[in-house]
Amino acid sequence: MCGDELVDASRQFCGGDTCDRVLLPREGRDTVVWLGRVFAVALTLLVSLAVTQAADGQVPTLADIAACNEEAPRAIKAGTASPNGGDHARASRARAGGPTTSAGDATGGVVESPDPQIHGMQGAGAKTAAYQAAYRSCMRRKGF
Repeated sequence: MCGDELVDASRQFCGGDTCDRVLLPREGRDTVVWLGRVFAVALTLLVSLAVTQAADGQVPTLADIAACNEEAPRAIKAGTASPNGGDHARASRARAGGPTTSAGDATGGVVESPDPQIHGMQGAGAKTAAYQAAYRSCMRRKGF
């Protein structure tokens, strides 16, 4: 037996259909479902684009690299550099003569890394965790 909200003369809605199915004709339901799917796909693409843009990032220019290499020693003297575990690990590897990153080179030149916060750091500075922290902090302020 149908509930009061589902009763009609033809009794065609007595098969367990819910009120929204009764109140929204089949053509309308198809449109709503289609719009919902389009919205879900559009939202997924928008989020993917936003994540891709954030992950893509910019590459530091030579001016950015030079400025941060000049600023890092001043930050160390001022005591504003706060090295983390990663800085200590990279500095230990650099002092041992190993790469500072997976694609690093701290043999006296500059560090080459896919990480823009480390790329371009002076090789001598890469051996000090505080220098790395100051350099990374400068690069973050510049948007890298």
